[in-house]
Amino acid sequence: MTRRTKHTCPITKVITLLSDRWTMFIMSALIEEPKRFSELEKWLEQISSRTLTLKLKKLVEEGFVQKSDSGVYSLTKKGQGLRIVVRAMKKYNDLYLRFQ
Repeated sequence: MTRRTKHTCPITKVITLLSDRWTMFIMSALIEEPKRFSELEKWLEQISSRTLTLKLKKLVEEGFVQKSDSGVYSLTKKGQGLRIVVRAMKKYNDLYLRFQ
């Protein structure tokens, strides 16, 4: 029996991260400007406090978001790197999906 080498597409991690229901919305909110938890709740009207807490905790743990001592969430350098992806997705929407 031969052992197979697991092949992973280079964008699998990014797709996995961004495919979560709320992650892209949170990242989009923070790309505009840093926000407090309450501001994120208002910006993301339909998210529960618990879900937002869990998602922010995960993003902080993964190094995409940081929380200041004053309770403000902002993107880290790693998180800011996703600006290109978010802008590309918005541009794609404007060009191809806007009127659907």
